[in-house]
Amino acid sequence: MKSEKITLYFKQGASDKVYHASMEEVDGNQFVVNFAYGRRGATLTTGTKTKTPVDYASAKKTYDKLVKSKTSKGYAPGKDAQHYTDSDTKDTGVRCQLLNFVDAPKVLQLINDDEWWAQEKHDGKRMLLRKAKTVTAINRKGLSVGAPNTILKTAAKLKGTCLLDGEAVGETLFAFDMLEINDADVKSEPYSQRLAHLESLEMKGAIIAVQTAKTPQEKQELHDRLEASGAEGIVFKKHSATYAAGRPNSGGDQVKFKFYATASVLVTEINEKRSVAVAVMEGETKVGVGNVTIPPNKDVPAVDSIIEVRYLYAYKNGRLYQPTYISVRDDIGLANCSISQLKYKRDVNP
Repeated sequence: MKSEKITLYFKQGASDKVYHASMEEVDGNQFVVNFAYGRRGATLTTGTKTKTPVDYASAKKTYDKLVKSKTSKGYAPGKDAQHYTDSDTKDTGVRCQLLNFVDAPKVLQLINDDEWWAQEKHDGKRMLLRKAKTVTAINRKGLSVGAPNTILKTAAKLKGTCLLDGEAVGETLFAFDMLEINDADVKSEPYSQRLAHLESLEMKGAIIAVQTAKTPQEKQELHDRLEASGAEGIVFKKHSATYAAGRPNSGGDQVKFKFYATASVLVTEINEKRSVAVAVMEGETKVGVGNVTIPPNKDVPAVDSIIEVRYLYAYKNGRLYQPTYISVRDDIGLANCSISQLKYKRDVNP
């Protein structure tokens, strides 16, 4: 029985990170699994996946799971490791359609309006996939990015060429729109036809076409099921609408509603007992909004990283009430951490 260790690297634009994982023998047949991560060349954040030494089989399982979780996110051996299907990150020229929020009264109107269809709002990262001679994953900024091998391999098996839009959750892509098929641009076609193109691909494995509710009854049932199950939210799409890149100033032909509030916040400090201090931006000023506990099965995010949190509401001074950590957001910038995103509860005293 031998100890194991690996060093993985992630390089994306200005981001250049390293992750060390090790399984070390500490006492006879007992082992611990440790990790260290951070920007290459900087002081690393360290931690352990085993609070106390465990037997070899348990340690090996933990170690393998840790390595797999990092490689599925694009980390790879070798100092020049890239997180991309292409050799270099680049602007693909693809721009995705972004959605505005609606309130609960509007949701009721959309449920009863036959012009609108509904789908689950999955809680992941926006990802478009272009399948040509090779497969390229694209983020919401239009940059080529990495993707789990499960998604890339599934996309490679699709017939013909295509450009899909979807949400990546773990190692699965939930596809909800089609922008190109067999070298033809279909963004000008109504959503009903684009969805038909998408469903005609007969996708299997790690790419799944989202369920679409079309009638008022189906939409109400979907809404109620998603709310009861603790899903993030629901999306409404006008089935006659074309695909329009960018975000409209208000409204739009595709809108979203969240069953709970979320916010993108900046990590400003790592505290003791696995928590981090976070802030939002008011102009150029950082406004502290409290602390967020990081679950024991998650890595503690580094200072200056952007994370997504769930919360019940914000006090008028900006502090979040009952924030819950969701994930690191490496696909958005500081502009997304604006204080204007916070939702306040009226007549609440901190």
